[in-house]
Amino acid sequence: MRKNKPVPGRDGNKYVPFEERTGESSVVYFTRDLSEEGLKKIYDRVSSVLCGKVAVKLHTGEAEGPNIIPRPWVKELLAARLPDATIIETNTYYKGSRYTTEDHRRTLGINGWTFCPVDITDEHGVAALPVKGGKWFTEMHVGESMLNYDSLLVLTHFKGHVQGGFGGSNKNIGIGCADGRIGKRDIHTRTIMWDTRKEELMEKISESTKATIDYFAPHVCYINTMRNMSVSCDCEGPEAEPVVTPDVGLVASLDILAADNACIDLIYALPGGGGKALIERVESRHGLRQLSYMKELGMGNDRYTLVDIDNGDAVITAAEAVKDVDPVWKPDRYNVFWGRNKRR
Repeated sequence: MRKNKPVPGRDGNKYVPFEERTGESSVVYFTRDLSEEGLKKIYDRVSSVLCGKVAVKLHTGEAEGPNIIPRPWVKELLAARLPDATIIETNTYYKGSRYTTEDHRRTLGINGWTFCPVDITDEHGVAALPVKGGKWFTEMHVGESMLNYDSLLVLTHFKGHVQGGFGGSNKNIGIGCADGRIGKRDIHTRTIMWDTRKEELMEKISESTKATIDYFAPHVCYINTMRNMSVSCDCEGPEAEPVVTPDVGLVASLDILAADNACIDLIYALPGGGGKALIERVESRHGLRQLSYMKELGMGNDRYTLVDIDNGDAVITAAEAVKDVDPVWKPDRYNVFWGRNKRR
């Protein structure tokens, strides 16, 4: 960590509409098809950058977490497109069902992640990656065995987060690739556990992410799954708040900022107040600072072309993408663990 005292940015609670953003644009792909076929279809749009030994970073969740990405989707994707890939994870900073490697592997079995290898990358040690241009960190500690891979597919369950406001690709990498004892501690703790909040937390998450994607660049791509979007993260397991935000679809890009910003725009554009709960969670935690700081760090573009792969690659707006979405969440056939969702 740096010895100076950086000053966090501001306005992490203020949404910047698309038309007010400036700079270059990236391409973001979108489909409403929340299924195995939809995942394979959108994966094909961004997968050309993957090569060699491929790691798949996803949040495998606490035991019996009700909202994690459906296992059948990932099983089918890997069988059809990435038969030699490995899911990568790290142990947690908090004491839960993934705190130790032994408990973590037990939880993987409970949650159904048994169809391919899962590498808990900090099981045997940590490695330090440089943070280029960061103001909080000069290096970030990650799971040592993550460095054994040549490319990275970031497969993210987009949802809320109790401290980060939202968890997109940035949180999936920034927290999920940091090791459980040093990296996550440095992000979350100044003097006591969990005392890093709001803009400072968002900036530290983003710097951690930058260390990992700089390591893999240009062999990294991003898919965000906008389904079962509780305001709680999957790290809360079955105690996650019940889902009220309607399902939207899948978003993919080679640009992490564009992917996460597109998801936020889709939430803000939901008709009938469908995005209200998640918007409140994001703004109250100043989570939008994730986006503005990623832009400051040169991690991507907040402007993008949204390509509707369901309709001949038509270029659409976020509002057009979600105009027919029912504002009331409805569970699908992939719900295996219900958690607090069943109390609705």
